[in-house]
Amino acid sequence: MTSSQDLAGLSSGAPHGRRVLVIGATGYIGSRLVPRLVAGGAEVSVLARTPARLDDVPWRDEVTVRSGGLGDTDALLAALREVDVACHLVHSMGDSEDFAREERETTEAFVRAAEEAGVERIVHLSGLHPEDDDDLSPHLRSRAEVADVMLASSVPALVIRAGVVIGSGSASFEMIRHLSTRLPAMVTPRWVHNRIQPIAVRDVVRYLSAATACPLEGDLAGGRAIDVGAPDVLTYGEMMQVFAEEAGLRRRLMVPVPVLTPELSALWMGLVTPLDRGLAGPLVESLRCEAVVGVDDADEVLGPPPGGRTTYRDALREALRVPHGPARPPLWEGADPLGDPARLLPSDADWAGVRPPTLGRTRSRP
Repeated sequence: MTSSQDLAGLSSGAPHGRRVLVIGATGYIGSRLVPRLVAGGAEVSVLARTPARLDDVPWRDEVTVRSGGLGDTDALLAALREVDVACHLVHSMGDSEDFAREERETTEAFVRAAEEAGVERIVHLSGLHPEDDDDLSPHLRSRAEVADVMLASSVPALVIRAGVVIGSGSASFEMIRHLSTRLPAMVTPRWVHNRIQPIAVRDVVRYLSAATACPLEGDLAGGRAIDVGAPDVLTYGEMMQVFAEEAGLRRRLMVPVPVLTPELSALWMGLVTPLDRGLAGPLVESLRCEAVVGVDDADEVLGPPPGGRTTYRDALREALRVPHGPARPPLWEGADPLGDPARLLPSDADWAGVRPPTLGRTRSRP
């Protein structure tokens, strides 16, 4: 078991000198993880299909950028041979006819390359979901299958399972923002009553960073899944009401109906939010399942965030301090990669490194 001294060092961002490859550095989470790893003393490299997308990030000169993607076996293997830890942060949002097969095949190829390269550990970000796979959406079922492939590897894999991520610019937060802001009254599907354990983006990044360096002892030695979430559990409807309170809006009127299908819900989302159906569909489908932490031991095995886990309300307040709209400043302005509470900055994107994400039809692939 990790000692209290080890946990304190990990959660504070103490240097660990690991060589870490991040696959998915241009994505929402990856762009925040990279500068945190750099600030913590890691030697970081990233694998990107389009390296030019990283030309204007402030940490570009502090990392090694390699050209290639998960489908480029030679580039992937070459990158993995140079590192101790591989962070896999990419997912398809289901915009191809057989995205589950594609994800399974690329994951299997990644695991084979990691084993051949002699990587010491894999860190993967997955989705929080019930253990009963029968009721999972295709999107969440694919996430679960990818995680299983990772965990079956001979390389120890730490799979961080998170639900709704709260941070300005995240698709989940922007969906809550636009639904709550644009619709003072709404007809809602049954899933607004499902329980959800959201998590602040800063806490997700802290847990991922700790997972790259924590001792692989005890039940971590062979790899395992670790559920992460905020200290509070709410329904999706309650999450929208709390957003309305924090945004200074009147209480939202919600009229539930039993027959609003996922397809109609996705279409509805496309009409009132910036998300098109290619992104809204998987998000809506995933909400039909409750997403609550099963075994709550992330703080024990990875170390708690400084000051404790961020509540949903505090995560909202942090996200709402980020200017919204086309005039918003770069996300990395005034960055504090370690997110030190004593140096709290006016943005939940303290350690971000890329321009605000586009909430349209995109695939989070390097």
